[in-house]
Amino acid sequence: MGEAAPALDLDPEAAQAAIEHCYDQGWSDGLPLVPATRELVDRFLAETDRPPDEVIGRMDHLGRACTVELAAVNAAMAGCLPEYFPVVLAAWEAVMRDRAAKGGGWQSTSGPAPMIVVNGTVREELGFNSTGGAFGPGFRPNATVPRAIGLIVRNAFGIRPHEFDQATQGLPGRFSICFGENEEESPWEPLSVEMGLPEGQSAVSATLLRTCEFVDNRHTVDPDQVLFDFADTIVRTGSLIFRDQSCFVVFGPEHAQLLANAGYSKTDVKDWFIDHCVRREADLRRAGKDAVGEGGLGGRGPSDGERVSPDTLTSIIPTRAQIPITVTGARNAAMSLVCRVFGTWSNTSCPIERRR
Repeated sequence: MGEAAPALDLDPEAAQAAIEHCYDQGWSDGLPLVPATRELVDRFLAETDRPPDEVIGRMDHLGRACTVELAAVNAAMAGCLPEYFPVVLAAWEAVMRDRAAKGGGWQSTSGPAPMIVVNGTVREELGFNSTGGAFGPGFRPNATVPRAIGLIVRNAFGIRPHEFDQATQGLPGRFSICFGENEEESPWEPLSVEMGLPEGQSAVSATLLRTCEFVDNRHTVDPDQVLFDFADTIVRTGSLIFRDQSCFVVFGPEHAQLLANAGYSKTDVKDWFIDHCVRREADLRRAGKDAVGEGGLGGRGPSDGERVSPDTLTSIIPTRAQIPITVTGARNAAMSLVCRVFGTWSNTSCPIERRR
């Protein structure tokens, strides 16, 4: 047996005082923060070649900006390890490519949540969970990388509840949705490869979500029956607020493998959804969502009278770009997720750039 580790000279009272100081300054998202000392922040900055004063995001309507150094401060407070910092920077870039995130998306009444997907070798190197419970707690990088994004939104841009944040109810996973793609059990190319990056490249993709819904179908091996279950979830009228919508489908390995074994590629699945994610005019009318406004995405509302036959079918997802697909989770039950995208997403992935 080796020698016992030397006892650390810890002062829990000083640690508690530092945590309370962070609360007093209004920096916290409600949970305790790690005090960001100069030495700790410098360790984060040492993980990137980007200069500390480089501006990585602006919100012109708020007159505020975020630098690399300010991002490092918030990543440290979020509980990240310094080696996570290049992932935080890539995640921030990926989220800010989302059209809504550049404007008032963070302040929307629906309180959208960023969803961060990690691909490549960094998943194993840093310990990102890609399998069982990937959307849940228990894994430091999955929890702290999205928390860092949330603290940047709060502390760099001042978007706080009851102030600039105007969420009506908000989402319980507002800054906790970050997972690795289960590339090892996926029958298809990783999301980042689909978006044009090389196989094996460590990368991040992201978008803003409204919510996530389970598709629990472990009772059939018929691929069309499984896909119809997804389609029914995707086209429910309660989620339709625009002319059409985007949905991020997170397949569990069993559903993905069932479809692939039946001959479906990712493109085939998307085309199936385009053809079958439709609603009857009568259903839309019954929910007061049969008319679509002009301009932009076109908001839905009730029409003044009958426009077309009640049996007319309306497509909800008209293009492949509006239904990104990834594979995540454990192979222990045929369960998947439909994640409601807040508008449209960038259809891009950002490489994770570490210090050379």
